[in-house]
Amino acid sequence: MEDWSSYKTLRVRVDRGVIFATIDNPPINLLDLELILDLDRFGQAVEQAEDVRVVVFDSADSEFFIAHADVTLIQALPRETPPKSDELSLFHAMVDRFRTMPKVTIACIEGRARGGGSEFVLSLDMRFGALGRAILSQPEVALGILPGGSGTQRLPRLIGRSRALEVVLGCQDFPADLAERYGYLNRALAPEELRPFVDGLARRIASFPADAIRLAKRAVLEADLDVIPGLLEENHLFNQTLATEDAQERMARFLELGGQTREVETGDLEELVTRLAVIG
Repeated sequence: MEDWSSYKTLRVRVDRGVIFATIDNPPINLLDLELILDLDRFGQAVEQAEDVRVVVFDSADSEFFIAHADVTLIQALPRETPPKSDELSLFHAMVDRFRTMPKVTIACIEGRARGGGSEFVLSLDMRFGALGRAILSQPEVALGILPGGSGTQRLPRLIGRSRALEVVLGCQDFPADLAERYGYLNRALAPEELRPFVDGLARRIASFPADAIRLAKRAVLEADLDVIPGLLEENHLFNQTLATEDAQERMARFLELGGQTREVETGDLEELVTRLAVIG
């Protein structure tokens, strides 16, 4: 049996069929290697947990759900494009497990979920955000790369091709009210209503028969086109962006400008993108 207290970046508790996983990776809940490995191990464990029917993710930091993927990890990836793989990457496999597991997966978002953080919540079954606090975006193209953690595949299926291109190519923040209108979020709720609503929905679902939940989710997934070939192509195209000088220069510039520090990450994304463009 899994020791739910053994994670370094997650605080986990189980209550009446619902498992709550609170992301706690200061200072900004960066999606670094430690958090990725914890989420991967947690996903594998919860997928097999017979006493769990619903998974709820939230954050210990009201300003950050998950800031984004650690840019230094991306910089360390090989610059020579490898042959296209026929197996999912670690990150793709990790996020897709939450999409396909026979449990309901829900994000309760109070702060920023950008880049890989956005891609993580897009892989969950449902997303709920706090008005005036939740922010979602995919700013990767401004750094010379592309959303390589499933964003190019999830967004068009969720909000349509044109809006997905606006998100991916515009590299702008989407506040909760606009994200709800686009379908990026299921609902945007007042901050004081968010957690009670999500908790109530999770417990309501968890009160239903496990087989009915499992089979209903499986049936809904059948309505979706096969996402795996798209994820493999996304990963191949992402690897091609890493070979460009623009990507290497912009990622370095992002870190020079204070990217991955709390002061800059809580500021205006558009201003940061504009400053990155100075070297373009």
